Amino acid sequence: MQDHIDFVVSQWDVAMPELDASSMRIMGRMLRLMKHLAKARSQALEPFDFHDGEFDVLATLRRAGTPYCLSPTQLYTSLLVTSGAMTHRLKRLEQRGLIARVASPDDKRSTLVGLTPQGQRCIEQALAVHTATQNAVLAPLTAAERAALEGMLKTLLLAFPGETLAATEND
Repeated sequence: MQDHIDFVVSQWDVAMPELDASSMRIMGRMLRLMKHLAKARSQALEPFDFHDGEFDVLATLRRAGTPYCLSPTQLYTSLLVTSGAMTHRLKRLEQRGLIARVASPDDKRSTLVGLTPQGQRCIEQALAVHTATQNAVLAPLTAAERAALEGMLKTLLLAFPGETLAATEND
């Protein structure tokens, strides 16, 4: 069975036979998959009215464990965004009543961002939909195929700078 990437690579093989287009078989499929995955994620989360990155902020707070609070710096570092982008996301989530800024129990001069009860309910509902969507996308793969794919993707990801966790992050 052929897909669009097979078609594109066969065109390159004819148009430029000297070009090694074999990497396109993997990278092209990964890029097309990312488009399909982004669309599936967007459709799944649409009922929750999340704007860009807001789901990720709430999910990061929820997975931090009780009391579901982190500093803005911890959030933007974890999510690989700028402080400006994080400020915008936090403002919108705060306006919606999904997060609140609270004084740090360790340092009253600093502020933490925490989930409100409404925010916790919202993200838990969204996570249920999100993981169901991911599982549906992966359904064509056997457990062994999923494990193999996970391992290969991890190997590729760890080849990029900043992707290996420091010992303190693993503790």
